[in-house]
Amino acid sequence: MGKDEAGALLGVSRETLERLAIHIDLLQRWQARINLVGRSTLEDPWRRHVLDSGQLFRLCPTPCRVGVDLGSGAGFPGLVLAIMGIPEMHLIESDQKKAAFLREAARLTGTTMHVHAHRIEAIPPIAADLVTARALAPLANLIDLAARFVGSRGICLFPKGRDVEKELTDSIRSRMIDSEHVPSQSDPGGVVLRFRIKP
Repeated sequence: MGKDEAGALLGVSRETLERLAIHIDLLQRWQARINLVGRSTLEDPWRRHVLDSGQLFRLCPTPCRVGVDLGSGAGFPGLVLAIMGIPEMHLIESDQKKAAFLREAARLTGTTMHVHAHRIEAIPPIAADLVTARALAPLANLIDLAARFVGSRGICLFPKGRDVEKELTDSIRSRMIDSEHVPSQSDPGGVVLRFRIKP
């Protein structure tokens, strides 16, 4: 998938698309020095990273002013969502080299966001409208980690693959409110879990 096709599917402006392209270009240059993403995913970065991350934007609550991305890695989905328009995005990434990449990507793309270079458990609670994470941990662990950051009306958006049903045990479902499985635009077998966490 190319840049223009991904941009059309996401419905972003030309300016936003160019900022996303800066992110991908920087990723490809830094990947030679530090392992930011799986090497094979760089064969199709616009589908595997940009579309996979950007598809969450249309699923965000309205309004969505504050977002938290757990284990941000190379900025997927947190940096993509910040570029697309979430005004206060917090990216939590304990790996110092990856955090340095995120700061440089924010600078080059002209994106305002907060990079927290600490473990998730060490970050004070943030009352977010949106909490997300991608390829970080099994769902049970994600819910535990996310619970401290979800505001009273906030939601979670977690992209998951073909094995999502194995993660959705009864005990996990009992903690989820208004749970939806939204088909993924980037992976025919994947879904985006959209839900609130029971207080």
